[in-house]
Amino acid sequence: MLFDGLCNLCSGAVDFIIDRDPRAELRFAALQSDAARPLLARCGLPAEHPGSIVLVEDGRCYRRSTAALRIARRLTFPWPLLYALLLVPRPLRDAVYDWVARNRYGWFGKRDRCRTPTPDLRSRFLP
Repeated sequence: MLFDGLCNLCSGAVDFIIDRDPRAELRFAALQSDAARPLLARCGLPAEHPGSIVLVEDGRCYRRSTAALRIARRLTFPWPLLYALLLVPRPLRDAVYDWVARNRYGWFGKRDRCRTPTPDLRSRFLP
């Protein structure tokens, strides 16, 4: 999962996901990191892509609401139930996602630099 490392909402979401991913399946990297660049390129996305999370799963790239729902599917109950929202047309889902993304810095704040994982979580982040 590639996330905006400067965004407090996004960093909080990473903590939320880590706490609900007991098999430690998901790995993380800030969109602004060197680790994200080749993944973004493989997805055909620009290196500066802070407006959306990106999930690279089984060689496929997912963004915005689809990425969020596919991530929720991997978490402990009850979060996988949210995956049913894929039935909502993507333009509508993405409109809600984009509204939150546009306002996330104003609502939750922004960091001066990307999040650094603690030593006990370092294995969950791409080098």
